[in-house]
Amino acid sequence: MEDQACPRCKTTKYRNPSLKLMVNVCGHTLCESCVDLLFLKGSGACPECMVPLRRNNFRVQLFEDPQVEKEVDIRRRILRDYNKREEDFGTLEEYNDYLEEIEDIVYNLCNNIEIIETNKRIEAYKRDNRDVIQRNKTRVGRDESALEEMLELERVQEESRKKELDELETEHKKKKARDKQALIEELMYSGKDAAQIVTEFAEKAEKQREEEKQLPPPKSSNEFSTGIKFGQTADPTLIPVPKSEEGPLFVYEPLIAITDGPTPPPTDEIESEGYITHIRPETQQENAGGFTSTMACERALQEALQGLFYTPTAGVAAGI
Repeated sequence: MEDQACPRCKTTKYRNPSLKLMVNVCGHTLCESCVDLLFLKGSGACPECMVPLRRNNFRVQLFEDPQVEKEVDIRRRILRDYNKREEDFGTLEEYNDYLEEIEDIVYNLCNNIEIIETNKRIEAYKRDNRDVIQRNKTRVGRDESALEEMLELERVQEESRKKELDELETEHKKKKARDKQALIEELMYSGKDAAQIVTEFAEKAEKQREEEKQLPPPKSSNEFSTGIKFGQTADPTLIPVPKSEEGPLFVYEPLIAITDGPTPPPTDEIESEGYITHIRPETQQENAGGFTSTMACERALQEALQGLFYTPTAGVAAGI
């Protein structure tokens, strides 16, 4: 966006890196300084299209094309009322017609086509579907509340886990300092050989590390400090899905094709014999998915030799 400039003061981001371009519902941009200057009283007209605007409706431009900003704002405003779902319609065709109507409205508002008639359609829809709109808004509010609760649960669990890890690390440092101090005192006041003392402390530390590895991991907290469990809005009658017992591991066995006709050349001979000469090489995406040009050539050879396959029993039955 360095080449973009304010249409009024002609300032660019190249000359002013801190320049902030603002956009309103009309889709035309102005820099922050020009917005403050032109809309001192809170309202005014766009310098380009003379559409009445308000200062509090300006926002920082996120996309390079201001028309995209305009469409995003219009679509967000329309979908706030056109919030029906597929289950609100009797057939899929009715739901598709409803989505097509939304796109027509967004297109007309973005391109300034039949603005008055389109706004009348929107007001008529809001008037005729007031109950459905309010019901769906309430349902969306419940979904957002459930999502916020899940995010809060994850945050609390993460903080609890972080606190527990900090406590374990602090305790480990204190224990390490105590062991170091005990080793120094043992070397200073004990009559044993220094190498023997160091060896005994090393063996003791290694044994403690092995015991710590065998300890089970700490369980994650599942309730608040008040005793209320996480996820109270969830259905308490639901039970977790039982875990299935793990079976034997999968062992790959290559497929052996039994045919009565000519045998296609093996994979190692496809390239050496030149069969792959007229096969398109695989792309990086195809190779990442496990596909190679050798596989395509081998499949083509198999299909070509299928016409030469024969069944001896069929010939005997026909009296040949």
